Amino acid sequence: MSNNRSKVFVAGHKGMVGSAIVRRLKRDRGCDIVTRSRNEVDLLDQNAVREFLISEQVDEVYLAAAKVGGIHANNAFPAEFIYENLMIECNVVHAAHQAGVQKLLFLGSSCIYPKFAEQPMKEDALLTGTLEPTNEPYAIAKIAGIKLCESYNRQYGRDYRSVMPTNLYGPNDNFHPENSHVIPALIRRFHEAVQGGDPEVVIWGSGKPMREFLHVDDMADASVHVMNLELGSYQANTQPMLSHINVGTGVDCTIRELAETIARVTGFEGRLVFDSSKPDGTPRKLMDVNRLVDLGWRASIPLEDGLASTYKWFMNNCDVVRG
Repeated sequence: MSNNRSKVFVAGHKGMVGSAIVRRLKRDRGCDIVTRSRNEVDLLDQNAVREFLISEQVDEVYLAAAKVGGIHANNAFPAEFIYENLMIECNVVHAAHQAGVQKLLFLGSSCIYPKFAEQPMKEDALLTGTLEPTNEPYAIAKIAGIKLCESYNRQYGRDYRSVMPTNLYGPNDNFHPENSHVIPALIRRFHEAVQGGDPEVVIWGSGKPMREFLHVDDMADASVHVMNLELGSYQANTQPMLSHINVGTGVDCTIRELAETIARVTGFEGRLVFDSSKPDGTPRKLMDVNRLVDLGWRASIPLEDGLASTYKWFMNNCDVVRG
């Protein structure tokens, strides 16, 4: 950022990623953070978003707002996932342009890559194959967001960047028993097993698929790092024809290893039962993070440490946590 204080709008500040970005920006004390709840500015309302950004005259936008969920939610509500995500990104990006906002960071998802993409997944794997059917509507919306930013850059000379995080977890995650992702779902399941004295915990699938997990505070730090890169450095190191950057740890583990770690963190001493009748999904999903490493950033929070702090947050908030 420049020596003058910047006015920064964080869209989606109440969510897991948005709240982490707000925490990260507060550490710098170099900007004035602008936030709005959905009741104050509905990001699905084009006119409301345009009027807000024009009136606020912000310098930068972090677009962390999105409709998110696990496999069940994506399967059950495909129309809501594609519609709401498309509308949010279209409204915010276009209104930012109309308001003269030069810098914007769009947060996507690793699900943009083909189901059978070569591992680890590089940025240039985008649009080279078919997507995972269970979350295709969400993935298509996120791909559209990347191309939206790329198009405003090409046509109007904007500096709208995109980062693609791997699987995220941490404070303010969604711990709903049906609509959450694997880490919050397992944390809740193991916690309830400990509380109830259950002898076993059943986990969907064989436990063999491999996944990569990134603490949301690392994601926020990477987002600010990418946003603050000088444009010349950013372009020189990321190849301008590729309009997004992967964010991850570059390390994965099996679902079995993840479950065993969560069992340790939560103090569960019973049996782990893997239900192989349930789908495993893609055998492996790992991000190639060499581009981000070349740009000077690496993840710093080890998985077990991050899980322990997330469980502590869950314990402190389990009476009011979502779901």
